[in-house]
Amino acid sequence: MKTRLLALLLCMVLVCSILGACVGSSDDNSSSQDISTESGADESTESTDDSSEGEAPSEPVVYRTLYQTEVTTMNYLCTPNTYEKSIGANTVDTLIEYDNKGAMLPGLATEWSYGADAKAWTFTIREGVKWIDHTGKEVADVTAQDFVDAMKYSLDPVNGSETVNLFFGIIKNAKEYYNYLSYKDGFTDEDGNVIPAGFDADGNEWPEISFDEVGAKVVDGKLVYTLVDDVPYFLSSTCYANYMPAYGPYLEQYGTAFATSNDKMLYCGAYYLSEFVSSQKQILTKNPLYWDKDNVYIDVIQKTYNAEANTTAPEMVLRGELDYCGLDSDILNSWLEDEEKNSKVSQERPSIDYSYFYCFNFNPQFEAEYEPENWKLAVNNENFRQSMMSALNRYNLVAVSGTDDPYNFIYNTVTPTSFTNNSKGVDYTALDAFKDIMSADFYNEDEAKSYRDAAKTELTAAGATFPVKVLVKYNPTDTDWEKECILLEQEMEAVLGTDYIDIIVEAGPSTSFLTEVRRSGKYAFMKCNWGADYADPETYTDPFYQSDDINYKYGFMASAVEESGAAAETISEYFRLVEVAKAEKVDLDKRYELFAAAEAYLIEHALTIPYGTSVSSYVATKLNVFEGQYAPFGVSALRYKGQKLYDHFITMEEYTANKEAVAAE
Repeated sequence: MKTRLLALLLCMVLVCSILGACVGSSDDNSSSQDISTESGADESTESTDDSSEGEAPSEPVVYRTLYQTEVTTMNYLCTPNTYEKSIGANTVDTLIEYDNKGAMLPGLATEWSYGADAKAWTFTIREGVKWIDHTGKEVADVTAQDFVDAMKYSLDPVNGSETVNLFFGIIKNAKEYYNYLSYKDGFTDEDGNVIPAGFDADGNEWPEISFDEVGAKVVDGKLVYTLVDDVPYFLSSTCYANYMPAYGPYLEQYGTAFATSNDKMLYCGAYYLSEFVSSQKQILTKNPLYWDKDNVYIDVIQKTYNAEANTTAPEMVLRGELDYCGLDSDILNSWLEDEEKNSKVSQERPSIDYSYFYCFNFNPQFEAEYEPENWKLAVNNENFRQSMMSALNRYNLVAVSGTDDPYNFIYNTVTPTSFTNNSKGVDYTALDAFKDIMSADFYNEDEAKSYRDAAKTELTAAGATFPVKVLVKYNPTDTDWEKECILLEQEMEAVLGTDYIDIIVEAGPSTSFLTEVRRSGKYAFMKCNWGADYADPETYTDPFYQSDDINYKYGFMASAVEESGAAAETISEYFRLVEVAKAEKVDLDKRYELFAAAEAYLIEHALTIPYGTSVSSYVATKLNVFEGQYAPFGVSALRYKGQKLYDHFITMEEYTANKEAVAAE
């Protein structure tokens, strides 16, 4: 086994790339300022845990906010939804975590090492960490077995984990064990064919295998993950929810009901979910037994459900009833023009947690009235896709959110700028493969019309009819998204002509939007997003590189290959390029170049349209957003740990000073 020092050296490659993301922003030339002074830290309310002996304890520090959408599950082992992972992120710790500048720190693991010969990672679990219940009562110690039990639960198809694929090809025999359980009893497929036990619908055999053969074990009290192959990014992936622990006896007791209520899960993180009433409230209370409680400054996080939170929360902030609200574009200007309200306006921390891109659906599952077969003909034509790409004015669409500098939030690649660097410190998006792409302005009306004319000729010959109906959907809880879609319809139809395309904008459901719309294929063209699961560009191939392991059917590109559509050859070549990149495990610089070549191919052939990152939303908040944990992957950025509640709303001047200070560090 290599020593922990060598393992830490490997980690530093990841840490440096994250720090590079902080230092590489447009504000990096600003001078350093004292973050605590500028944000009024010495005026913050003290936590009850900080009271001196013999003194009366101070009032609990309570952070109050509203939420508009209720979680459909709290099962962090199963949900792929970032919002739904937020409860788990604050109540269950990971093996490693990150500080507010993106530096890797020990979490539930105090030491780790990697043995290249056995491809095994060994983690020493922190002693004395406790599982507590929803009343704060101690239940058991956190042990290495809790990580093994959590993986066994995820790998059982009965439990319906939608992140289980993240173990496949990584953890030894994870895929084999999952598929054995999936097919051991046989089944009848959609066409009525009886599939014998041990086989999948494609005739692949999955023989019996025991969980003892899966690469997750406890050895001498330590947690050992054995990998299928060298995985350059593995350590960073352990701060994602699917590698979180869970208390085995609770998993056995509750099964699929695990984490369906706050009394059906246990907690070992900074907080526990003391109260949960669906569509009423979520109350997170500071864990009194937390191993790192000195770095938890807020005692209670009080979240109250309100279906009209977008409009209600700002008024409650003005009345002193809340400590946070979002400010959408409908009310932002009125706040900025009012001296008193303006003093309460700041922004969220600039984020590269998500990349946004417009997806073409190659396998539409929407209603006949939207002409799915005609859409299939259109979307398989590259000139048609290029015409859409050239007619999409990203600058105007991003500006809908109210930002005065949309170009700061536009990406020409799917992988965000400043996500990671190679060994020479070169940003991934600055590699040679992206040279022309990074300097391009995709929006070009003349090119859009040229592509349109070529597509018309080709599609008419193929039997398509015009205008092509383009179903675009949005989540109605996001008012800016609705306005963006309306503007998209107006502008693209103006450029390409209503005799060529008919963009139909519709609201999707306000709950389960991901499942009901995106995964179900009930759209033709839609803005989608993806958050990194680990610190490697492979993570940004997941939305597009389809296989039987992937549940995220963003572009349905595999279906286009299976049906031998006109785009099948192009998509197959992208898949091949991804496979070549994934196969390079040792030379990370070469690996990055290969992934860049694959991504450049994806964009050049308009298989997707890069869009950008989320705009730093305008908010009123009493939190210094730069004190929270930071990483462009995993669940760290969802946590309240490390954040203090101030006695005033952060001003824009304080926000800027805080941003400059953390960038300088």
